[in-house]
Amino acid sequence: MIQNKKNILLITFDNWGYNQYIADALERKSHFVKHVNFHDFKYKYPSIWHKTFNFFTKNIGILNLKYVHYNHVILKEIENFENIDVSIYIKADFLSQKTIKAINKKSKKSVLIISDSINRYPKTKNILSLFDQVFSFEKKDCKKYNLSFKTNFIYKYSDIATPRFRYKVFNISSLDKRFPVFQKIAKRLYEMKIDYKIIIFTSKKDKAPYLEFSKKPLSISEINKLQEESEILLDVHRKEQQGLSFRVFESLGLHKKLITTNTDIVNYDFYKSQNIFVIEDENNFTIPESFFEAPYSKIPESLVEKYRVENWVDELIS
Repeated sequence: MIQNKKNILLITFDNWGYNQYIADALERKSHFVKHVNFHDFKYKYPSIWHKTFNFFTKNIGILNLKYVHYNHVILKEIENFENIDVSIYIKADFLSQKTIKAINKKSKKSVLIISDSINRYPKTKNILSLFDQVFSFEKKDCKKYNLSFKTNFIYKYSDIATPRFRYKVFNISSLDKRFPVFQKIAKRLYEMKIDYKIIIFTSKKDKAPYLEFSKKPLSISEINKLQEESEILLDVHRKEQQGLSFRVFESLGLHKKLITTNTDIVNYDFYKSQNIFVIEDENNFTIPESFFEAPYSKIPESLVEKYRVENWVDELIS
């Protein structure tokens, strides 16, 4: 039991469920945590007129009725939550400055975590000054906006090796601009006769060579099971993103090898060429058979521990 128990407010747009691991880690340290996940707040248009009105106003950047709803419900949720030691925000570009200021007025310390590039969500620039500390996993953004660098975290850890694998390579991702890269990598794996499972989540497409599609999003537990059944994880980063995705830390926590398009990974302390193959040019690459055949090279436990969510959260509330 820790002596300095804190009241922590965690405000997130947790569409995949990763941020709940932060709340759980803080609670295990005996802190009181109120997690307000505004992804769960459903908004129903009062009429077709409101829906039409919102379509035009949000596209020209004037007003988004859904965001107004988010701000209203969040303030209602914390109406009676006083004496906040630390307020932690993830995905705060949805929130108005008025809402953030009202919450921070109740808080001794405010922290913003940015796990995307600011270029992707430019509205984030307008709220940076409202927080006591801002963390980002993007090195370029840290340098440009004077932010504190902080990677993503390991939320699932296993020290037990999987005896048998169903798949050699696995990935699941949403349909976006990375789709052609997934096609090229899947085609190469197919040509190499490597057993892989690459799932694209989308309602817009259901057929393409070398890939699987799912209209139903998989839960984190379903994704974890597929990862455990796979020997190597695949990571395709967004072009505008240099920071390391969760896929990297999933591979680190599960002691699995990784194929990635993120060339900056070679600058991290856990990088080993035996474990991580970097695709530098998706239009011209060859994955050597030796990479698939060589065993995983164990990473020192002290390095792995540094990225585990249990230790990762300490910096947020110190």
